[in-house]
Amino acid sequence: MAATVDAGIRAGRIAPLLVVGIENTQRRRDMTGPTQVDSDRRIAPVVGGSAAFRAFIAEELVPEIARRYRTTGARGIIGESLAGLFIVETLFEQPALFDTWIAFSPSLWWNDAALTRSADARLQRMPGLQCRMLLAWGDEDNIGPHAQALSDTARRAGPAHLQWQALPRPDLRHDTIYTALEAMAIERMYPAPPRHRRGQALSLRRMRPCPGPQPRPGSMSGSESSSAPGLS
Repeated sequence: MAATVDAGIRAGRIAPLLVVGIENTQRRRDMTGPTQVDSDRRIAPVVGGSAAFRAFIAEELVPEIARRYRTTGARGIIGESLAGLFIVETLFEQPALFDTWIAFSPSLWWNDAALTRSADARLQRMPGLQCRMLLAWGDEDNIGPHAQALSDTARRAGPAHLQWQALPRPDLRHDTIYTALEAMAIERMYPAPPRHRRGQALSLRRMRPCPGPQPRPGSMSGSESSSAPGLS
């Protein structure tokens, strides 16, 4: 993601952003909420740790970035699969944490699609919600119907200032959608304005460690092991 943002900024297509990367230790624990479904619990030794991971972001990571760098109040998050699930859950549980949300093929089947089934009631309790969401999914029988249903609910029951973009892409698969849509999504949600402003973009995306120059003002890249996702 860091390379995509850097290239977009240089080309004048993306607004200047800080790209923040963190490493976590157990993806399936940190990206999932509680579940009542036995088959969900079998995907990892420990699941259901999303609330703790969210608290780390809100109470430790965001303040530390603000302390170290010149930022605005704008923050976004991007992720795929289980990370996309975490993004949708966080939108409902702590909507003020970010103002821009990008979720690719979120694992909305988790806990018998509880997030999708509860979306109507949740959104009706959030009349003041003001944010932007881009939700995209590929040719995935266990995700597409839930993502479409969630998008339909958001458009019907969502508050007036919720900008929800649904992007079905049946030409893409679960393992190709992030690479195919990353640049487009960031450019769409963070277009370069006539006068650039600096914000933060956080991404729950697996990254490989790579050597390179030190971050320049206006961008920060992070790396992590291939076994864990991060905010990057």
